Amino acid sequence: MRSSAINQPSAVEKVDTSYLETLIGYNARRAALAVIAEFLEKMAVYDLKPVDFSVMSVIVHNPGVTSRQLCACLNILPPNLVGLIQSLDSRGLIERQPHPHDGRAMGLYPTEKGKNLMLDAEATASELERNVGGKLTPNQAQTLVMLLQKIYL
Repeated sequence: MRSSAINQPSAVEKVDTSYLETLIGYNARRAALAVIAEFLEKMAVYDLKPVDFSVMSVIVHNPGVTSRQLCACLNILPPNLVGLIQSLDSRGLIERQPHPHDGRAMGLYPTEKGKNLMLDAEATASELERNVGGKLTPNQAQTLVMLLQKIYL
């Protein structure tokens, strides 16, 4: 006769994630999820998703940047950027002008509305970074950014 205890699965009191916690990708993803959740909430007032924010930031800080340059620096596939650029243009945040050196390319420029929006959105993002990084010293935060960039730059 078999004991019913043998057939019972064991209960897990504390979940062991120690192996996962040794992985760079796991830790980067967990940190990103924590930051993105708050970022989405704070950027909703500007109607900006993370990729919108990144594209607008690059355009504001690099007036005349081309779509090709945006794709390269932000690792965005060209088909994914087309609709995004159209959306930002239709919202009056950017405008396209002929590139001064490449007749085939269009430069992307922020409008006054786009500049003003990003001035506020970047201030909000900086505040969010201070809040999220509040568990780190300024030196630790700077080191973390530098180490993460070593992985993808």
